[in-house]
Amino acid sequence: MATPLSDTPLSPLKTIAVVGLGTMGTGITEVLARAGREVVGIDVSESLTARSIAALECSTARAVERGRMTEQERVDVLARVRTSTDLSAAADADLVIEVAPESYEIKHQIFRELDGVVRPGTILATGTNALSVTRLAADSAHPERVLGLHFFNPAPAMKLVEVVSSVLTAPGAVAAVTDLAIELGKEPVAVGDRPGFVADGLLFGYLNQAAAMYEAKYASREDIDAAMRLGCGLPMGPLALLDLIGVDTARTVLEAMYAESHDRLHAPAPILKQLSEAGLTGRKSGRGFYTYEAPGSAEVVRDALTPLDGAELTPGRPVRSVGVAGSGTMASGIAEVFAKAGYEVVLAARSEEKAQAAKARIGKSLSRSVDRGRMTAEDAAKTLDLITAAGTYDAFADVDLAVEAVAEDLEVKRQLFATLDKVCKPGAVLATTTSSLPVVACARATSRPQDVIGMHFFNPAPAMKLVEVVRTVLTTEDVHATVREVCGRIRKHAVDCGDRAGFIVNALLFPYLNNAIKMVQEHYASLDDIDAAMKLGGGYPMGPFELLDVVGLDVSLAIEKVLHREFRDPGLAPAPLLEHLVAAGCLGRKTGRGFREYARR
Repeated sequence: MATPLSDTPLSPLKTIAVVGLGTMGTGITEVLARAGREVVGIDVSESLTARSIAALECSTARAVERGRMTEQERVDVLARVRTSTDLSAAADADLVIEVAPESYEIKHQIFRELDGVVRPGTILATGTNALSVTRLAADSAHPERVLGLHFFNPAPAMKLVEVVSSVLTAPGAVAAVTDLAIELGKEPVAVGDRPGFVADGLLFGYLNQAAAMYEAKYASREDIDAAMRLGCGLPMGPLALLDLIGVDTARTVLEAMYAESHDRLHAPAPILKQLSEAGLTGRKSGRGFYTYEAPGSAEVVRDALTPLDGAELTPGRPVRSVGVAGSGTMASGIAEVFAKAGYEVVLAARSEEKAQAAKARIGKSLSRSVDRGRMTAEDAAKTLDLITAAGTYDAFADVDLAVEAVAEDLEVKRQLFATLDKVCKPGAVLATTTSSLPVVACARATSRPQDVIGMHFFNPAPAMKLVEVVRTVLTTEDVHATVREVCGRIRKHAVDCGDRAGFIVNALLFPYLNNAIKMVQEHYASLDDIDAAMKLGGGYPMGPFELLDVVGLDVSLAIEKVLHREFRDPGLAPAPLLEHLVAAGCLGRKTGRGFREYARR
């Protein structure tokens, strides 16, 4: 027997009820009304509906001020919205979107009441990002008409909408809401029913790890957030984002994810429970990981944990000349950064030819900067003149800071540090740019481990602002102070972290990338949908698979293995699909094929 929502196409969804008029419900209401839909906004009290209308009036007034709509269009939008405190107001709706608090009890009650109110052909959508759509549908009189429609906050600005089907959902319902999302100017992504879906499923695991990293006092909240903004190009750091989302909301989503996956990476960090139960839920309460000017304010104010302004307490060592060891892209980029800041640079490699080729690469980079108007030809020439290419590390005899940027191989680095120990003068600071290997292992290859530190630059070094400064248990305070001071002079943002695998950025980035691979491996979502979800829903500059192909699948696998070996967490084990692609020689853009295929240059 056919259901009211079989494969038959539905008539356009013209009248839509929104149940729950908080920030998200009000945002969805605005999107629908601006797209010409008649909207019935429903909430439990007149004060809540009035607050929602006031927010709509403010939002549309701003749109008029900014020239995004006319005054008449604003009047028309507001006229298309009516409100009620009674669910029976949804009787004539073609679609009901529920955006109530994340509670099965509350949502079940709403859906049961709606069963007695709406027509049999009306679609019922839940805006949940944490609860099971299937469980909500199963409790409904017509489970075939229930699906998930997950907008992202702020709904008027965010392009992504996840359309979530359960095993019970009729294809006609999915097609109708997908068409609606497109008409609203959104990018719909079809996903199956599991907690977090695509975007939040990847995002909240990453946020949870950041909270755990902070809780372990591995790095300050400011350094964790700065590292992910500057190292990955994210619009917000993870702890600031948790405050925006709501610490209690994040905990609820993670609890739901963990209940399904039993993956320790999804087990909420204890600090999330502590903050939630203390009422420190983020911006909405005025305090979470940070302290805010007032509840609901975005303005961060100083508190007891805010770092003191001013210079290092310990004076650093004078640095006038810098040696850079290596001849690859990273070595030449770092040498360029130091020379631009006015340092005399010795760029040394295993042969004079390699060193000269690296210097020539810097010359081309400087020429591009001149062509783009970023520096004068005279300044470019002066910068290049500060760099001396050398075919032997003996040329480091007089440098004050030696920076190693050779292959990411521990034995190669140890041999180099043993050489630097012999050729560099006493008191010279020795730094490694490793992204995943133990800094202390490089330090122990010398007779002066107290002078060794990590300076992890990001690629491309001239453009990327972040440097992770990695102290070992043996690094002295004045060496740390020296490197912090040098980072300031070369206009880089230094973040402090301890000597453990992945430091800040890679320790948070690569488990997220690995989890994205697992989603594809499990046929949960496509490469394109996952990339679109993270760019449109998470504000990421690149989707995970775009990024993996750029980084190189072999490099990514090596980092995943290091993280897994260090932390011994089963959830960090590299996804088999990643291992298979590397074994097949599909390493990303550099080989012409990784997760996607690329035209050969």
